[in-house]
Amino acid sequence: MTIQTISPSDAKALLTKGAALIDIREHDEYARENIAEAHLLSLSAIENGDRLGPFDPFDTVIFYCQSGMRTTQNAQKLVDAVAPAKVLLLEGGLTAWKKDGQQILEDKSQPLPLMRQVQIAAGSLVLAGVILGFVVHPGFYLLSGFVGAGLLFAGISGFCGMARLLAVMPWNKH
Repeated sequence: MTIQTISPSDAKALLTKGAALIDIREHDEYARENIAEAHLLSLSAIENGDRLGPFDPFDTVIFYCQSGMRTTQNAQKLVDAVAPAKVLLLEGGLTAWKKDGQQILEDKSQPLPLMRQVQIAAGSLVLAGVILGFVVHPGFYLLSGFVGAGLLFAGISGFCGMARLLAVMPWNKH
């Protein structure tokens, strides 16, 4: 099933006519920046059976994520979550919305999204392992290998120990 995409300016026009806008990113991403008219219904909540509505067949619901990738990959789940409403996907997601000059709500006092924190921590540890392995002792290369193995395990199993650890850090408390 192919779901129609919509440009940020066309989406803005539909919002003024009563369309609903739903952000499927996670709470930490939404808290840092979002579109003012948007309601949060994260993809993980949708997968757990949460729904908004009820919607009628003549209602229009526009979904967005950061880049448009998550909405495209999960289009059928999104359709099912608001059936029987008409579903549109915001082309390019929040990134395109901002690039188009549309307004967003931003709260830089909120921590970076958890996955960005994982990327920063993992990248820093790999880089440190390589530099220390080259400059101090080759045994430090094991640090990079350990982080790489952890990322591989996270990708295969869906369990990311680093994300779990970062989630309980004081700066990530809601």
